[in-house]
Amino acid sequence: MAMILEGGCRCGAARYTLTVDAMPPVYCCHCHYCQSWSGSAFSQQAVVPAGALTATGPIVDYAYDTDSGATSTHRFCETCHSRLWNTNTRLPGFAVVRTGTLDASDTLMPRLHIWVKRKQPWIVIDDDIPSYEESAHPAEFVAIVLGNAAP
Repeated sequence: MAMILEGGCRCGAARYTLTVDAMPPVYCCHCHYCQSWSGSAFSQQAVVPAGALTATGPIVDYAYDTDSGATSTHRFCETCHSRLWNTNTRLPGFAVVRTGTLDASDTLMPRLHIWVKRKQPWIVIDDDIPSYEESAHPAEFVAIVLGNAAP
């Protein structure tokens, strides 16, 4: 049975809904890009099927080519500029939701940490949570983060 998760931007103008079978696994990225994008110590994200996401409100796109040659397209609230989700040509059919924008963000527990060599020294990661100095090997990342939703 599908569950409905809702989220949105800081000002409330842009809202989105995820229709998923279960709470999507959350991961944290501690790379410098994510730190600067979020204005915080790391970003907290979930990969969901793109078709599971619907949105309303003033949402704008910002696309750029990554160092790896992929195109990453980020969606923001046009009013308050909160970053809500992105898609990437390297992961077709999926969206990466910024889970801090979920209404129930306080119920989430990360299953994976990546780029921990860049993490802030005061952050302590539980030994039971897989952590990687840089990116996780793609097969491990898919197994942990996508599970049965893998392409």
